[in-house]
Amino acid sequence: MTGELRGEVVAGPGGVMTDEVGVVTGDLAVVTRPLPGDRASVAVQYVGAEEWYTLTGTPCPVPGDGLAAFHEALLARIREGGASEGLPAGLPQ
Repeated sequence: MTGELRGEVVAGPGGVMTDEVGVVTGDLAVVTRPLPGDRASVAVQYVGAEEWYTLTGTPCPVPGDGLAAFHEALLARIREGGASEGLPAGLPQ
């Protein structure tokens, strides 16, 4: 696996669920970090903030398409919204 991937996104309606503070919405920075065993952890923060929060449902398996594809799919799902239940629908858990 490659190193961590970063991106910024405006969360769609419903935001995303985090372990530490519940749902976060608005302008978010997202970092996807590879873990051993073809797994990944995902953290989010409000753009410009210092605190990072764990995306509920991660760490999780990385699909066969690889970390970059997983990260891009995750950003797209966050943009769509409705991810307040944890890892956005359609991504591995």
